[in-house]
Amino acid sequence: MPLARRQFLRSGAAAAVVSLLGEACAVPAGERRLGFSAVTATLRDAVTVPPGYEAQVLYPWGTPTGVASSMPAFAPDASNSAADQAMQAGMHHDGMHFFALDGRADRGLLVMNHEYTDEQLLHPDGTTPWTADKARKSLHAMGVSVIEIELGASGWRQVLPSRYARRVHGRTPMRIAGPAAGSPLMRTAADPAGDRVDGTFANCAMGVTPWGTYLTCEENFQVYFGAPKEAATQVSAAQRRYGLGSGSWVDYWRVDERFDLAKHPNESNRFGWVVEIDPFDPASVPVKRTALGRKHQESATCTLTRDGRLAVYMGDDSNFEYIYKFVSRDKVRPGSDAAARAANRHLLDEGTLHVARYDAGGRGQWLELRHGHGGIDAANGFAGPAEVLIHARLAADIVGATCMDRPEWIAVDPASGEAYVALTHNRQRGRPGMPPVDAANPRADNLFGGILRWREDGRDAASTTFDWDHFALAGDPAVPGAAVRYPSADADAFGSPDGLHFDSGGLLWIQTDMSGPSIGKGPMAALGNNQMLCADPASGRIKRFLVGPSGCEITGCVLTPDRRSLFVNIQHPGETRDGASGKPSSAWPDGTVPGSARPRSATVVVRRQDGGIVGN
Repeated sequence: MPLARRQFLRSGAAAAVVSLLGEACAVPAGERRLGFSAVTATLRDAVTVPPGYEAQVLYPWGTPTGVASSMPAFAPDASNSAADQAMQAGMHHDGMHFFALDGRADRGLLVMNHEYTDEQLLHPDGTTPWTADKARKSLHAMGVSVIEIELGASGWRQVLPSRYARRVHGRTPMRIAGPAAGSPLMRTAADPAGDRVDGTFANCAMGVTPWGTYLTCEENFQVYFGAPKEAATQVSAAQRRYGLGSGSWVDYWRVDERFDLAKHPNESNRFGWVVEIDPFDPASVPVKRTALGRKHQESATCTLTRDGRLAVYMGDDSNFEYIYKFVSRDKVRPGSDAAARAANRHLLDEGTLHVARYDAGGRGQWLELRHGHGGIDAANGFAGPAEVLIHARLAADIVGATCMDRPEWIAVDPASGEAYVALTHNRQRGRPGMPPVDAANPRADNLFGGILRWREDGRDAASTTFDWDHFALAGDPAVPGAAVRYPSADADAFGSPDGLHFDSGGLLWIQTDMSGPSIGKGPMAALGNNQMLCADPASGRIKRFLVGPSGCEITGCVLTPDRRSLFVNIQHPGETRDGASGKPSSAWPDGTVPGSARPRSATVVVRRQDGGIVGN
């Protein structure tokens, strides 16, 4: 049977509400749990939060990371060097996590991704001329920041310098581990062993392991590789399946030949992975974990199986791509200290990768991606296990997985174990020559996206079968034909869900990424700027908590262990540009008038003015 609403209300999430509030509570559980006044949808060029809350800008692009040997200040004219940028906050903040130090809620490490660059903002004169030094600065502006922060009387601040501070970027040396390490497809002229690589970039969503390491996900890596036009048309079918050869966002290949698909065709195989970073050891070498499969990696959400093994849920953020699950072979050793991190470091290298099929009627199945199984064999182009992982998309094609509407972040309810995935949108669904609508993706020309959830059989993350349903089919209910469906009649409307995060109290935080040119126009007119909402799955209530400045995406969400501080990232404010002047649509956070300052992606911390629990 499909996951019905009555079943969900009997779940652990609902039980948790009863235990927290008491059965005699006269006010509906959702009303009590979402204890803030919803903000209205707005096009204001500012961060808007509910009455009684305050938002503080903490870590904008260009802020010194805090490495003791070098703390170059941000240059408002973008004149910082490539070496400076390697010690500063990168651009376009995305997924992040707060690692408490000594179990404290007022001091910890904030670790975050930097997804991509805006080359016109990054350099004083944009891309003209395009130089090797500009390419180095661009690579340094992506990756991961590790900063130390603490709460004081005037709010949160960075600890400068910090022995933990670190920037991991597009030129940081890394190790390749797991079944694909050393494969002929991973070998290059610079790395004939196929087990070392320089850098991580296109870092979007993330995950956190039970042993206290950070997982960063390489998403749109393909747009950083290119070749002369005549050579770009000669890429292999497997490369085309990953979007290679169709043009690049940034022409690294013109000044750094390792990005030239014609000269070094295997270099792109070394990106699109989940990368494990130890935030507590700045000297540690990040590791690309190939057992988790290569894709446009979006999310690496960890949970435990019933018998204590690790399960990792992952999305592949492109139209008509898939949802994956990795289950480790061995059990997790409890703890998050250095000994536990050492004992568990092999877990992400040995296990089984699966891909999801969502059947009509609300049932689904995890299909194993294993060489020699289900048609994944040499006859279909897979010489061995390494090829299955390097070309995970092609393996998923063969076993008949369900093509989804851009699967983004995945979050697991801490009470019920149910998993939620954001399907941001897919305007190609149902068009001629494209996959038709199906039970899991029921809307053609899917402008608004939605959130789908599943419950593993036996509430065991190792199960190979599950129930599923739609938590929300997003959009503006007033738009004719939108086929919107929310879990409660009074839910605040939203579009293009992207980031998802469950806090320890069981509240689901939803973040949106509506396309810049569509914001405030047409079917999106009533939805305002991109925003963050808070949902109570037990009652179905959804309330708008924060709205961002013009042109931004809202992404990355984590709360301190006491839930009294919430960190959220404002990515690419001002991304949309004025058609006449070419100026960004925002100068946030340094200016109030577009064009008065370079807009800067930034981490914002939100707190209640009375010091209470955020959202409750």
